[in-house]
Amino acid sequence: MLLTPDQRRIASSSMLLSNCPETAVDQLLFHASATHYHRGQLLFDHGDPASSVHIVLDGWVKLFRVTPSGSEAVVAVFTRGHSFGEAAALKGGTFPVAAEAATDCDVLRIPTARLLSMMRAEPDVSIAILSSTFAHLHGLVAEIEQLKAHSGAQRVAQFLLSLTRCEEGTCAVTLPYDKVLIAGRIGMKPESLSRAFARLKTYGVRITQNRAEIEDIDRLRNFAEDEPQMAMAAARSGS
Repeated sequence: MLLTPDQRRIASSSMLLSNCPETAVDQLLFHASATHYHRGQLLFDHGDPASSVHIVLDGWVKLFRVTPSGSEAVVAVFTRGHSFGEAAALKGGTFPVAAEAATDCDVLRIPTARLLSMMRAEPDVSIAILSSTFAHLHGLVAEIEQLKAHSGAQRVAQFLLSLTRCEEGTCAVTLPYDKVLIAGRIGMKPESLSRAFARLKTYGVRITQNRAEIEDIDRLRNFAEDEPQMAMAAARSGS
């Protein structure tokens, strides 16, 4: 699948490639390939060789592990412009998780061998890739902080805010995948997610099927960033 101009733009502006020299980006994209996946299709499995680094061009991809009890633990979910697999590629080992299309999606695959070759040849590429890996680590730390320091309703509010590009006013966002996966993504049970959605009505959020209508971005952001005790008390009083 050849890259369209829009796909090249998305890949070039991704966290992985945005800080790389333009000539290096052109070479990496020349050797890359885009693949369309249907919802539920596996991109790679836990233990597969980390032979490629991935950039999501459209749709949503989830990373997950299957626990000893057989349940699925969602590790991360990525959408357009997000990259994943850098750490495993740099280590030269296998993928510690599996990746599956959460929706129909297009994903760019950059061969690990080509990426490592570019990193050896151009220090600026090495710095860019390390920066991308650090950003992923920073994101994981932020997620742990959310789990420990914020209420369920706040985590849902933060999730909704991450989907919108609006800075203020009214906004509508499309929920990218089913509510069971959303719940797993933010460390909640599906029934807890439903209760959190109900509590957010107090802050002008209305959920209709897979669409969220946000009445006031600033109001929701203020709630998401409140001290946990204050936010939980406010949510309870409004439910």
